[in-house]
Amino acid sequence: MSLKKHNFVQTNSVSLSRIISTCLAAIMLRYYLMLSKYQAVIANHVEVSTPLNSWKRVSEGLYLLSLKINPYEGDVLHETPLSLFMYKKILQIFQGKVHLVFIKFDILTAIILYFAIKRYVLEVYNEEERNKHTYAKDAVDSFLRPEKIFKTPYYVLLAYLFNPYTILNSVGYSTTVFYNFYLSCVLFTMVNGLPLLCGIFLAKTASISFYSLVLLLPGVIYFNHIFKSVKMCVICVVSFVISSLVIVLMCSDYGKDFSYFRSVYGCILNVPDLQPNIGLFWYFFTEMFEHFRELFIYAFQINTTILYLVPISIKFRNQPFLLIIAINFIITIFKSYPSVGDVGFVLSIMPAFPHIFEFSQQGFLVGTMLIITTCLGPIVYYLWIYCNSANANFYFGVTLAFAVAQIFLLTDLLFSQVKREYMLKYGKDRKVDGDEGNLCLE
Repeated sequence: MSLKKHNFVQTNSVSLSRIISTCLAAIMLRYYLMLSKYQAVIANHVEVSTPLNSWKRVSEGLYLLSLKINPYEGDVLHETPLSLFMYKKILQIFQGKVHLVFIKFDILTAIILYFAIKRYVLEVYNEEERNKHTYAKDAVDSFLRPEKIFKTPYYVLLAYLFNPYTILNSVGYSTTVFYNFYLSCVLFTMVNGLPLLCGIFLAKTASISFYSLVLLLPGVIYFNHIFKSVKMCVICVVSFVISSLVIVLMCSDYGKDFSYFRSVYGCILNVPDLQPNIGLFWYFFTEMFEHFRELFIYAFQINTTILYLVPISIKFRNQPFLLIIAINFIITIFKSYPSVGDVGFVLSIMPAFPHIFEFSQQGFLVGTMLIITTCLGPIVYYLWIYCNSANANFYFGVTLAFAVAQIFLLTDLLFSQVKREYMLKYGKDRKVDGDEGNLCLE
């Protein structure tokens, strides 16, 4: 990048003092809520806390471990031994002040996302500058505007720090905070061309939730498309495989005890705990006849992992960052135990695509659905569990509408990218055989 363009980017960036003040405001907000009476209420909500990310279960696991009792003998703990060891060490460093731990990791995640998106938008801008000569002449109005695109990292920072879902996730002491931290590290190392670290962080992310291993494919596509390096692709894959094996060996006490597999990955895969959440699994398997359970387990898990992986990867192979966000969005929608922390992470990255959302058509519908279902969820749950004036159908109806809103957002995002590519290549003229035509999704 030339010196002139570099200076132009700097003048359109947000000042460091503004970023610091934003982070301080987010810290104070989280600190206030964590020390208030609302913290316990938030932590006990099923939208925030699931069997996989509940801090209460982690505390019980640490207590059992202190008594030299295997925490995986019962159905209490669903965290890996390596994560449990990490929580123990972190609590010792912070002298048991749990709220400071979650605040620190949440702020770190936001900062890492800021720098990851900053590198991403710079790459997108440079790529479009290189390819401008191939675009239609009347598409100039849709070109990336530096004064707009280079402020998106700050908007992502704001979206993460002040997103109600991520705030609830942090205040409720959900271990999804740590998962989001590792996921942000995956994005940062990927866009900065660090395949070794990318493989390591992806292995750690996959050890928490094995759904994340499908992100390896878009990561490899990114290194191949952006950096044009097969060597980076190989390093990333090898690093991921070796790191995964090391994590398994460390968790199993070097191959001596694999009992945690049933409690961690068995819980994710078989869905034995049918506590209500914002996902789709719990209701289906509550109503399911037992002899159909195995069939639907396979169907649901395939839908979450590999069903969309190959076709989406082929279609959006030239937009690998959008691809990895889309696949992570699919995981968030269809995983067995989702929480608002998962949704908050992917929604926070949406401001990174202002050039795509110019072509979107369902923003108002999606926003309305998300607001209504977010407000209705706790209300209907309270009526069902505490007032006995509703039932599971009411709550599942709300969670289903919540999932539909996310699906609409994802499909609108992807279709907007398709429309923008078409417009850049062929221009704004929509006439087909002299008549006005429409670009439709089929």
